[in-house]
Amino acid sequence: MNRLVGSVALVTGGGSGIGAAACFALAREGAAVSVVDVREDAALSIAREITTLGGRAIAHAADVRVESEIKRVVEQSADTLGGLHVVFANAGINGMQCPIEEMTYEEWRATIDTNLTGTFLTVKPSIPIMRAGGGGSIIITASLNGNRIFSLPGYSAYSSAKAAQAAFGRMAAAELARWNIRVNTILPGGVRTNIGERTWRRNLEEITWNVKMPDRFPPLHGRPAEPSEIADAVVFLASAESGYITGSEIVVDAGLSLIRG
Repeated sequence: MNRLVGSVALVTGGGSGIGAAACFALAREGAAVSVVDVREDAALSIAREITTLGGRAIAHAADVRVESEIKRVVEQSADTLGGLHVVFANAGINGMQCPIEEMTYEEWRATIDTNLTGTFLTVKPSIPIMRAGGGGSIIITASLNGNRIFSLPGYSAYSSAKAAQAAFGRMAAAELARWNIRVNTILPGGVRTNIGERTWRRNLEEITWNVKMPDRFPPLHGRPAEPSEIADAVVFLASAESGYITGSEIVVDAGLSLIRG
């Protein structure tokens, strides 16, 4: 339980779901954690719990869509905690699910700006800090949607953003390898989180394909993942155990995408 002793990790969307689970998992392995969330109370709650459990954590409120906010948080986190070695660009929303012809420009932008632009704005100010510290690991939460799965109705904006995140991860991996900065992307399947709170749907009936899945689905375990099971992959990619891995997309879906494409 000490794979990350001496490391500093920053997690966006750290106030709930996969992000919160990753904060706890990284802290258990010895990392000091900056919990970043658009909701200050959520970030504070996770940071306090980590501290109560004996870990080291701070909380920051930032909207990853706003360059000045996330840049300030990245720099303050590194100054306060003593560097930056792991960046988990995890903040994201499902946004509006609806037919393409009905989606407004504002709805499109809300999803793209949070999921894709937010990843860019998180990674950009982290690079010079990580480079000065001798390298590190950047991990991006993308999705099966847009990368392995194209059958869920109304996910045009979400899937486009998630496909672009994976492409951005590969480009960043090639660019940053010279400075010993690794970049990998996680593609989760179904996960039990509260992302549904930031999901809106309308008029999906006419664009839904009636595809019946087996009774046991996904094939392995037959249930959605717990956030902690995604966090296990984050810890692996943050640690030296994945030191020869960069530019990869790690599918964590219990075989879901083997059946539903």
